[in-house]
Amino acid sequence: MDDRKFRDAMGKFATGVTVITTEVDGKEHGMTANAFMSASLHPKLVVISIGENASMLEKIRKSQKFAVNVLSAKQQELSMVFAGQMKEKKAVNFARLEDLPVIEGAIAQVTCNVVSEYVEGDHTLFIGSVTNIQLEDEEPLLFFKGQYRFLSMQEVFK
Repeated sequence: MDDRKFRDAMGKFATGVTVITTEVDGKEHGMTANAFMSASLHPKLVVISIGENASMLEKIRKSQKFAVNVLSAKQQELSMVFAGQMKEKKAVNFARLEDLPVIEGAIAQVTCNVVSEYVEGDHTLFIGSVTNIQLEDEEPLLFFKGQYRFLSMQEVFK
């Protein structure tokens, strides 16, 4: 199958939008990613996937820790900044959690220490042991079929 068909199929899976952050030599770094999942409850583990050409790959390898920031519907511009989609570089003020930079206002901030890494295809999967979590009560930013989306539910089904 061709690459476009594969990408189109993967785009049919609606995801949240995250910014992965870390710090190396006193400098904060971040990248937008939707390749994130919870892996285990006991112990608490998450997985992120970083492309082999992403500058964040070596930063996480060096720091051996990262934070996952699940963005709110109000943070689409931040997603675009960290995805390199904004022509103007905007300064980002990071908050701190477990001595890691995190995105203020993210609906979830999850800090992790790297416990394993696996190179698979053109990505590296980092397994992170969760060290702390901070939560906010906001609507999520979503990504579906290559576009940002927003959850607009009038009623929650039970």
